[in-house]
Amino acid sequence: MADLNPRDIEKAEFAFSIYDTTGTNNIDAFDLGDVLRALNLNPTNATIEKLGGTKKRGEKTLTLEEFLPIYSQVKKDKDQGCYEDFLECLKLYDKAENGTMLAAELSHMLLSLGERLTDKEVEIVLSECMDPEDDDGFIPYAPFVQKLMS
Repeated sequence: MADLNPRDIEKAEFAFSIYDTTGTNNIDAFDLGDVLRALNLNPTNATIEKLGGTKKRGEKTLTLEEFLPIYSQVKKDKDQGCYEDFLECLKLYDKAENGTMLAAELSHMLLSLGERLTDKEVEIVLSECMDPEDDDGFIPYAPFVQKLMS
């Protein structure tokens, strides 16, 4: 953990404490991804599982001492997407090169590419992050990415 500065450790401790619902200085491994995302990291589900996250609540817990090396490792991982990366991907669907894409294409991408989301997850993401469609079914994608990443 020599690569974590005192500010990083303080932020990690704070985020960890929010998910420590029992006050025992432990978090459920099911919440590992949420804690990392609260620290502005974007690990994939596969990465979270590889680092000790679980798919079911109550299977395993992590202490702060176990969490800090995980945080450090994910923080160093360069295989995370950033705002600019996601924007570049969505530009591929911007046929008119005007900052918009079909909402139906966005929904299809979320359902079928990469770490696929369920219909219910896509519905939640789109309702919370997507601006209203115009009359032709297009949405501006930059605000969508900003809302999604915030």
